[in-house]
Amino acid sequence: MTGRPFRWLMTASGLSNVADGITVVGVSLIAVTLTRSPVLVSLVSAAATLPWLLLALHAGALADRHDRRRIMVAANALRAAALAGAALAAWLGLLSLPVLLAGALLAGVAEVLADTSAQSVLPMAVPRERLGEANGRLIAVQTVGNNFLGAPVAGVLAGIGAAVTLGTPALLYAAAALTLLGMRGRFRVETPSTRPLRADIAEGLRYLWGHRVLRSLALFSGVLNFANTAYFAVFVLWVVGEESRVGLTSAGYGVLTAALAAGAVAGSLVADRLTRRAGQVRTLIAGDLVGGILLFMPVLVPTVPGIAVTAVLLGVTSAVVNVVIVSLRQRIVPEAMLGRVNATARLIGMGATPLGAAAGGFLADRAGLPAVFCAAAALCVVSVAVVSRSVATASVAAAEAAARTEEEARTAEARTDGIGADEVRAGNTRAAGDHARTGETARPAETAQAGETD
Repeated sequence: MTGRPFRWLMTASGLSNVADGITVVGVSLIAVTLTRSPVLVSLVSAAATLPWLLLALHAGALADRHDRRRIMVAANALRAAALAGAALAAWLGLLSLPVLLAGALLAGVAEVLADTSAQSVLPMAVPRERLGEANGRLIAVQTVGNNFLGAPVAGVLAGIGAAVTLGTPALLYAAAALTLLGMRGRFRVETPSTRPLRADIAEGLRYLWGHRVLRSLALFSGVLNFANTAYFAVFVLWVVGEESRVGLTSAGYGVLTAALAAGAVAGSLVADRLTRRAGQVRTLIAGDLVGGILLFMPVLVPTVPGIAVTAVLLGVTSAVVNVVIVSLRQRIVPEAMLGRVNATARLIGMGATPLGAAAGGFLADRAGLPAVFCAAAALCVVSVAVVSRSVATASVAAAEAAARTEEEARTAEARTDGIGADEVRAGNTRAAGDHARTGETARPAETAQAGETD
């Protein structure tokens, strides 16, 4: 069972991820009605993702200084206001590409703040031993919201009008902000830093880079994101159209994408069970190895049934790996550093995606699509072999033991100051502490194929 704070968090995540799915697809559909320039249309997507490269580290430092739930509430409110303003402009007939770009940029800034704090607040809402289960449920909710609900709904809303397309996610973001108010209590570290923000950011960078396991996992995720983005940036050319190798229609490609998402949902729900039986390191290595080998299949078996099965299995393995990596980082990193370390890791992952897309297009143009697929698959398999040398069962166990020892020391120190252990562990959240004492609760990120989700 999970506690009340987690249920509020999961509900808010569901609402905001449906809004995310509508926004990503809907804004692109609106953009093509305002301009037919590929460069200008691409600027809309760039505006939404650019804040990850510019503000991720700052968002992590803020999450370690302030109440993480309040940051999420404010970020969702900002997203709601930005899209509501664009919707109002559309309703008045004043919507232009600059207005749409401004709305997408503000929504992107808010997403960085909200998502960074969401990953960092989870260990304050659930116990460490239930982090895998909690992350699995959150990833399942995110996948359903983005792929099964948000994206299809965006297509329907776009047919009604731009004001409705932009106004609907604005209402959902507002509802998510109100839902988060149900997480009663304070969700901030005990002794937040008062140093300059730059010093906190540098400390987070040093912490991750100086930690062998965390550094290896971050670089590993970056390599996987690079390889998978290169792969799927040109994959549509291999499977869609009469001139393609497979010959799928656009509708068939949509079904294929849904199969990948269905696999991701299934994988996220069974990840914790697999980890408990096989161990988190074995699950991580096996999942990534199988995922890398599966990337060869569309070249070896270029048929609709073969690719459909491959898509489902890829969704399963990617989700399992995502749950393991995120949960492991949450167990190892101290609460006071979690925001900055999460932000640094996601900066590495997000920064690799545009490079991977460019590399995939360049290689496909020079050597053909099969060369891209085989090179990306080989890179994934090789990276698994490399990371298995530094992320081994013994090294992970030692890192978790050190984290537990550090937490026990902080708890003991807090007790000497007259602070209860329940208050320390629950992040001063009275609701979480009450549930923990009565036994009512148990405490448990950029593509579905990559090493870590949003």
